[in-house]
Amino acid sequence: MGEQKHSVPALQWMRDPVDVTLSEECPLKHVPCLHPKLKLALQNMGISSLFPVQVAVWEETVGPGNFERDLCINSPTGSGKTLAYALPIVQMLSNRVVKCLRALVVVPTRDLALQVKEVFNAIATPLGLHVGLAVGQSSIADEISKLVDIPGYEVGMCYDPEDISLNYRLGFQSKVDILVATPGRLMDHITTTKGFTLEHLYYLVVDETDRLLREAYQSWLPTVLEQTRSKDKNIYPPAGSFLLNSFSALSTRRRCGVERGFKDKPYPRLAKMVLSATITQDPGKLVQLDLHHPIFLKAGQMRYRLPENLESLKVICETKVKPLYLAALLKTLGGEKCIVFTKSVESTHRLCKLLNYFSDLQIKIKQYSSLHRQRVRSKTLNEFRKGEFQVLVSSDAMTRGMDVEGVRNVINYDMPKHIKTYVHRAGRTARAGQAGRCFTLMSKDEARRLKKLLQKADNNTCSDHTLPSSLIEELHATYQSALKKFKETVLEAGKKRKRSSETSQASL
Repeated sequence: MGEQKHSVPALQWMRDPVDVTLSEECPLKHVPCLHPKLKLALQNMGISSLFPVQVAVWEETVGPGNFERDLCINSPTGSGKTLAYALPIVQMLSNRVVKCLRALVVVPTRDLALQVKEVFNAIATPLGLHVGLAVGQSSIADEISKLVDIPGYEVGMCYDPEDISLNYRLGFQSKVDILVATPGRLMDHITTTKGFTLEHLYYLVVDETDRLLREAYQSWLPTVLEQTRSKDKNIYPPAGSFLLNSFSALSTRRRCGVERGFKDKPYPRLAKMVLSATITQDPGKLVQLDLHHPIFLKAGQMRYRLPENLESLKVICETKVKPLYLAALLKTLGGEKCIVFTKSVESTHRLCKLLNYFSDLQIKIKQYSSLHRQRVRSKTLNEFRKGEFQVLVSSDAMTRGMDVEGVRNVINYDMPKHIKTYVHRAGRTARAGQAGRCFTLMSKDEARRLKKLLQKADNNTCSDHTLPSSLIEELHATYQSALKKFKETVLEAGKKRKRSSETSQASL
């Protein structure tokens, strides 16, 4: 009954979606109004045409839709959602009057933010636009120096950060046109960074919306919406300065409403795009976004949609020998790039350590989890992208939006409990029209649960994948040896912790 209750969206605008799968790929030469430099930047990225979701968003923003309505986008992972929102934003900011922060993209994780920034850099830089990053990867002082220009500002000077006119008298000016941020670090800049303002924000993108709405992140959303509402518009910097002329032009621009989508309005509204492969239908959460006459862009009729060229496969085995079957599966994949997902950070750490004791595998395996610092995680991810190792064992930290080219296989070592998790995990492969496979290791008792889970998605078939019994037998002795070494390591680590604890207590 619970699932049936949520099958029909409560919000009226979600009941009549625009099916983006009805749009066809569009060669760049046929994309209307596309800036020549933007077209060249895309070609330099190896892109010759836009995917359906990108075409649909372009039509609703730059095209006939003219961004008169906010967009809620529900499209499979790997379908090109990042470029779908980045393209129109860069196009619409290409004729900016003065540099100020006018587009904000909020994402849940640092690695996803870095990835999104790379996409923006590739298409925004050729048009003279500057993209900033606020994720806490470096010190806040270092970020401030890259986001805000403060000529003549005296360190330690106190003033009311809400006094925007004082910002301009002091000469504060944004160094970026577009900012990609995680919510926590965004709040740091809003509350403490002098000269950082969202006063001139025109575009807000909330990527991986369901996750960002599920976790409060210091009430970032209401704060952003409040910061972008009109305050004192009669603000001018020192007379005779270049900033005065630029800012006057900006003010006139805002009053005349010459930006696309803001015709005949006293001031441009904050235009929003919210998106996810598993968008929430909870009215209580969606209402927080304060969407303006939203239009729902959706791929197909099912709430959950898997990549078109994905093959789902199940590997039946007893729980106690799952590591053995995983090792055999990895061996049969012949060194293809692969991501193995576990249920927790601790499981990721333990499984990676155990696999590395398999001396016969001859496969390089590393882990990706929050046990490691951001710098280490980023390095690991870059090495994986470059093909320096073949298998990445990960917790669900990597499921959201991360794009690693050439990942042919995804393996659910631990079967996901929810279809959302399966969709996001499986979406690390079969991206951008490529083929991919998602294997799930499970016991016979779990097979029925997986079938029921996949019935909630459009692609609900899951075939059996049988591993050669000869290979299982061949690896069995290695498995026993690896298991013994792993247990010895765990035992020794426990003894070290105990000695350390006793030493600490003795020193008190």
